[in-house]
Amino acid sequence: MSDTTLSRLQRLHDDYAARSSALRRDLAARYSSDTAEQAQERENDEVMEALLAESSELQRRVALAIERYKQGEYGICQRCGEAIAPARLEALPAAEYCIGCADLAERQ
Repeated sequence: MSDTTLSRLQRLHDDYAARSSALRRDLAARYSSDTAEQAQERENDEVMEALLAESSELQRRVALAIERYKQGEYGICQRCGEAIAPARLEALPAAEYCIGCADLAERQ
């Protein structure tokens, strides 16, 4: 793997961190004094909380991918030990499993 791979992973991690930070900031905002607006803001909060959970999980997965890269294990399936296809890594840079093992994990 090349340093461009590591740079790409670090940029992706930074993007997720920035997104999480912005969502946390938005969630900390005060509610309007208007009751109708408060109801809408609370619904928006539920959506933002779901986005924050997703962003935090993706950030965690990318951090693990960076660690695998540093240990020389990036691109190797964590289940079977085979190489993960480059096209899969291009689409899912934090992929832990080859497509076959990912399919098996989804079925279980």
